[in-house]
Amino acid sequence: MTSESTLFSNRWLPILLVAPFMLLIVLFFYVPIFQAFYWSFFLEQPFGGGSMFVGLDNFARVLSDREFWQAGWRTLVFMVTASSLAVLIPLILAVAADRKLRLSLPARNVLVWPKGVAGASIGVVFAFVFNPFVGILAPLNKAFPGIWAPGIDGTDAFITLIAAHVWGGIPFNFVILLAGLQSIPRTMHQAAAMDGAGPWRRIFDVQLPLIMPQLFLTLVLEFTESVTSAFALIDTITHGGPGGATTLLVYKIYKDGFSGYDLSGASTQTAILMVFVILLTAAQFVFLGRRINYER
Repeated sequence: MTSESTLFSNRWLPILLVAPFMLLIVLFFYVPIFQAFYWSFFLEQPFGGGSMFVGLDNFARVLSDREFWQAGWRTLVFMVTASSLAVLIPLILAVAADRKLRLSLPARNVLVWPKGVAGASIGVVFAFVFNPFVGILAPLNKAFPGIWAPGIDGTDAFITLIAAHVWGGIPFNFVILLAGLQSIPRTMHQAAAMDGAGPWRRIFDVQLPLIMPQLFLTLVLEFTESVTSAFALIDTITHGGPGGATTLLVYKIYKDGFSGYDLSGASTQTAILMVFVILLTAAQFVFLGRRINYER
């Protein structure tokens, strides 16, 4: 058996290997989050013009803003719909690949490719694919003018964002779920088949219960990631339009902070969003994590 001393002859080597990654996390995550919480209690002037302590006035101003609640509601709708589809579709694909259907082997490679594409690039591609004049829905729009108009219809634009997010989330979730399915012993499938369970019955009674840890992981990651990953898609596809119909909270924070120079308001909204994500993740672990059985 390989001992720990064999793997790392120097006890400082693991720390040195992890240090660059930890430094990036501290500089680009914890420091900005701390700065956002700090600024949420101050009235920050743009361009280094000084600051003034205002206590909870920023929170009162943000929470009384109608646009904040509208953006929050859109964020919640996007989180539930896009994240659910981003787990459901890879689950269906993983079940099909696990059953070794026709073309399942090359499909495994193809389905992983989108993971190497940046979110902004996905947005540019989907802006072209769903273009009402040259995209895949152009013939339908030509036959029924105005049936698909993401440039002026908020619902169509919102659907485009969901489709782009789901497509970008397929690779990772597909790999995780397929790995979980392939780890199930074939003897369990054979025993269920001998008991008279059909393919659908085996999916719901054998496979899904045994991959609940993988499903739980993908759900937690998708729900938390959907809050921030939508920014690149919005910025390249809709820019928050039409009429603010696709302005999620993360994009509103960007516009308020970098376009409106409301640093205190943007920081306050960041703090609220951070607390919401933490509470959401904690609720998932409390209500769902306890029901997960990690032993087979």
